[in-house]
Amino acid sequence: MSNTTYIGKPTSRVDGPAKVTGAAKYSAEFNVPNMAYGWVVSSPIAKGTITKIYADEVLALPGVVQVFSHENVPSLAWFDRNYKDDVAPGGSPFRPLHDNKVKFSQQPVALVIAETLELARYASSVLRIEYEEEKHETSIEDKRDDGFEPGRGKTGWMPPPPPRGNPDKAWENATHRVEAEYVHGAQHHNPMEMFGTTVEWRGEGKITAYDKTQGVVNVQQYLTKIFGLSKDDARVVNLFMGGGFGSGLRPQYQVFLATLAALELKRSVRVTLTRQQMFSFGHRPHTLQYLKLGTNPDGTLAALQHHALHETSQFEDYTENVVNWSGMLYQCENVKLGYQLAKLDVFTPLDMRAPGAATGSFALEVAMDEMAYAAGLDPLDFRIRNYAEKDQNMDKPFSSKKLRDCYHQGAAKFGWDQRNHEPRSMQDENGMLVGWGMAGGVWDASMQKAAAKATLTADGKLLVTSAAGENGTGTYTIMTQIAAQTLGLPIEAVTFKLGDTDFPEAPVQGGSWTAASVGTAVKNVCEAVGEKLLKFAKKMDGSPLDGASMDDVEFVNGQIRLRKDPNQAVVIRDVLQASGESKIETDSSAMPNYLKQMPYSMHSHNAVFAEVKVDPDLGTVHVTRVVNAVAAGRILNTKTARSQVLGSVVWGISMAMMEETVMDHKFGRYMNHNYAEYHVPVNADIHDIDVIFVEEEDDIVNPLGVKGIGEVGLLGVAAAITNAVYHATGKRVRELPLYLDKLL
Repeated sequence: MSNTTYIGKPTSRVDGPAKVTGAAKYSAEFNVPNMAYGWVVSSPIAKGTITKIYADEVLALPGVVQVFSHENVPSLAWFDRNYKDDVAPGGSPFRPLHDNKVKFSQQPVALVIAETLELARYASSVLRIEYEEEKHETSIEDKRDDGFEPGRGKTGWMPPPPPRGNPDKAWENATHRVEAEYVHGAQHHNPMEMFGTTVEWRGEGKITAYDKTQGVVNVQQYLTKIFGLSKDDARVVNLFMGGGFGSGLRPQYQVFLATLAALELKRSVRVTLTRQQMFSFGHRPHTLQYLKLGTNPDGTLAALQHHALHETSQFEDYTENVVNWSGMLYQCENVKLGYQLAKLDVFTPLDMRAPGAATGSFALEVAMDEMAYAAGLDPLDFRIRNYAEKDQNMDKPFSSKKLRDCYHQGAAKFGWDQRNHEPRSMQDENGMLVGWGMAGGVWDASMQKAAAKATLTADGKLLVTSAAGENGTGTYTIMTQIAAQTLGLPIEAVTFKLGDTDFPEAPVQGGSWTAASVGTAVKNVCEAVGEKLLKFAKKMDGSPLDGASMDDVEFVNGQIRLRKDPNQAVVIRDVLQASGESKIETDSSAMPNYLKQMPYSMHSHNAVFAEVKVDPDLGTVHVTRVVNAVAAGRILNTKTARSQVLGSVVWGISMAMMEETVMDHKFGRYMNHNYAEYHVPVNADIHDIDVIFVEEEDDIVNPLGVKGIGEVGLLGVAAAITNAVYHATGKRVRELPLYLDKLL
């Protein structure tokens, strides 16, 4: 519809100036009149019963307004145990302050409200609560023989496909075999912005909740159902978010507590969690994985078996697609996949960037490296030899798949052909052991229902709105680009607004589906504006577009012009002025085309090549180079997309080398719940990173041809580094993180 090209260009963030000047407001920065402050009191025990709360002592302090606990929380609609938010797993969701039972360490057991933040914090520190402690279980190692298979119908979960072929017999008869366990400990999201909610009391039972969330619509539905409010009574806003990584997909307990307090006290309330409390909800689950691989004499896979056991809470059955990727990524006729959960006294795990795939692909890709060495093959050659031309799990062709191009382009950029195959055979000029490793990844290319609204005014300015989220991924920018290109307007004339339940509905920002879902809705609504514009344009006196259809025209440089004769054109600003209308306003939505998509398996892919240097005496590891080649359909903005993948690689380095949440099972508590001891990379840890976007066209996934890159860029990074460490040292590590004691 337009030749004005913004899509695919390296456009700078339209929200950049607001962020660097401090104009961008985050959820705990909205100052509203008559605001009280809440401080959450967390349980020091992992399991037990609250026997007494000495609230009167704290209420006697001048300026303390209220102490909320299970003793005085009113009866709420959400005490129906079946209520779930949009992305909740199966089971009964945690209900803060519902009763006197403690289910996990740092569970919120009270909320102190005071006139100042300092007083609320102090009062919470002196609030006496007595507990009767019970024995807790927080070690998945102790639950190895107590796993269970989750029921079907869990949110976002696809049960592993049934076995194909005869995997046990094929493994027994294989020429080369590998059998090993791989361990991935718990990790926490740790976004820089802590979770906070400012609830503005608007009178007569109406509130506006400025909440840290990846889905304002999800939070609104949660609040309306729990508190019996209408949508008009409960507006939810999130304009900017200082990192989410999946931790904001579900409404977290501070939004419930702040809303409860505001409704009960009939005044505005803010509740912000501490860094320690950020470890009290949701994490990537501790997972044990067991793999068996076998090859035929020619190096093709004869058998593949992959079983995973990971933790969930006592009250919800959190599930991830951990093992399914193993039946899809490589060609193999004999496959058996298994998946079980183990219930522990912890909070329910939560989706964390590339949930399931980041865990499962690590184990698979390290096992594939081990198998390549066992078969005497180069790890890249081994993968190409076992390349899957179709999705064997679903017995469907891929809508598009350029993984082979990722392999070749990534290897060429990295210089893989210069690699000496033997472990511990490469050194640099300083005597450091040099290792080169590689791995691959696959992630769903999906689309959700979404809607948008567009308003074009007589001055040629376009406003587009949708209740989508912006985690810092570039949503503001790419939606502006799509709208500008669709209507042929200068990008400066377009404003995109998001993160408000007053706007048309959009899904939570997760799963790498925002660009496909909201982007298609934005494209559709702008095309609808274009159709109305053309109708007005054809009615103009002496219009050169008289009789033209939408197929006959294009929207370029602020004009509507004939494709076959670009000189025959009208200026968009003139159209509205001539029509006498002050604006054109329209709504539109987007849905996946299931009939078109049904015959296909839709995924993005990547290949990662990593170089490490290891001190032969000390065992210290430095990741010196990474090349990440990604095939993710159409890239809407090469600048923000590259930033996404750079962030993924940094996280992959962090996952491989540093990130670990340490549980003290005596207390049932995560002990390193702070930035000082939960290690993530700093600038000095990060060296050369190259990002390659492999050209890939796909008109099946969605009208824009985009697949999303938020998740896929992380996959393969930790495994490639682990494999590089083996190449450098000859020591195989199967448990993350790769601390140096594992190499000594």
